[in-house]
Amino acid sequence: MKKPTASASPSRRRFVQQTIAAGLGFNFIPSYLTSARAADNPKLPPSRRINLGCIGVGGRAGSVIPGLTAAGNSIPVAFADVDFAMAKGIEKNLKAFPDVKRFQDFREMLDKMGNDIDAVSVVTPDHTHFVAAISAMALGKHVYVEKPLTHTFEEAEILMRAEKKFKVVTQMGNQGHTSAGAEQFKQMLAAGIVDDIVKIDAWKSPSLWFMNAAERALVKGYPAEEPKPETLNWDLWCGPQEVKPYSKMYHPFNWRGFHLYGGGMFGDWGAHIIDFAHDHLKLGLPTRITPLALADYNQISYPLSSDIRFEFPARGEKMPAVELHWKAGSDIKFDIEEKYGDPAPDGKVVIPNPGNAGSLLHRKQGDYLVQRGSHDRHSLLYPRAKMVERKDAMGLHPLERNHFNSFIQACMGEGKTESPFSVSGLLTQVLNLGTIAEYLNVDLKFDPATKRFIGNDEANARLAGPPPRAEWAECYKLA
Repeated sequence: MKKPTASASPSRRRFVQQTIAAGLGFNFIPSYLTSARAADNPKLPPSRRINLGCIGVGGRAGSVIPGLTAAGNSIPVAFADVDFAMAKGIEKNLKAFPDVKRFQDFREMLDKMGNDIDAVSVVTPDHTHFVAAISAMALGKHVYVEKPLTHTFEEAEILMRAEKKFKVVTQMGNQGHTSAGAEQFKQMLAAGIVDDIVKIDAWKSPSLWFMNAAERALVKGYPAEEPKPETLNWDLWCGPQEVKPYSKMYHPFNWRGFHLYGGGMFGDWGAHIIDFAHDHLKLGLPTRITPLALADYNQISYPLSSDIRFEFPARGEKMPAVELHWKAGSDIKFDIEEKYGDPAPDGKVVIPNPGNAGSLLHRKQGDYLVQRGSHDRHSLLYPRAKMVERKDAMGLHPLERNHFNSFIQACMGEGKTESPFSVSGLLTQVLNLGTIAEYLNVDLKFDPATKRFIGNDEANARLAGPPPRAEWAECYKLA
């Protein structure tokens, strides 16, 4: 097996110097805009191509990298991963692109191959999204980052500033945001179907280890130390966060259940469930976050189940204040009133079954209910007779470009992305506020104008999280 290039301290120092210079205002032009790859260059193939540097090659990247390259107008030229052996499903990309150069440290990849890279994909655990994304942006690289965009509120704030400063194309990986379902929601908004929403019930059934009582019982506090795989660079995996003793409960997948490294169920699925409503109804940031019930609460792993209420202020005409009620776990049922049911042939009213993940949007008029699923799912109206009345606005129209290809096309100067950091960063901050509530388990008041909690210093400290480890501190000064 091809071995990744070992990390070298001179290379790392050189990379830090470059990114600091970029952060202070020097321009690093993406290579496809230089004369070497200009559109009129006779050496360039007829179809322009985006060169990708891929940070994270296994796990979710098993779908992201093929998705970004499927249309044939982009190709990976460099892979960076802390573990080219154990990462789940990594063989798929390694077999598909056997000649791509490999690095363990993405900083070395950017340092040595930056001139050959136009755009970067970041598909790593939540706690390293920020350092990878900001490092690439500071060098003028477009970035595609898996959801949630960042691990902390302040990291999202920095990336939103960086998007404006470095003027690069950005996209977060909430793939349903570019879909026929998303376009349908826009149509519904234009037709007034989602006017006057005052309440949103959102939920997700348990599907991760920390939401299973039996599996959870096996982990008391932080996991005990286990032998570290020789192929894994554990220090790099931990990135800016504290280095805990290695355990397979962290790598290659279960990290999501720990506050230190992941975002729990709300950070994972919230980006796919509340994204349409948050963006198109302009919810912004909440003024209050109240944990109603957190089962088996502690500050190491996320709750067995969560029940949290968010309060969003009014945003203008036909956009009154909204209460968002989030439930995750085994007890997720939201009761649907009988008036939203449909009559069966026998005369009985059939109450809709909204499934294991999604949201219900309530209008203040109470004349119908909007059901929105997750990812790219389309929306429904209850009772269904209301959907028939609004069939034109409820129609579905396939898109020419999906979430992945819209990013690549935007990198080539054609069109724009649907979930740039200006959109997904704000959504991620709502997710971050929810995880802070799950960590502290107290009623929190928040000021969207100052972006600070009111009267809670501990909560405000969580907005930035623990100080990054020394070698990563410069990343937080780039924008």
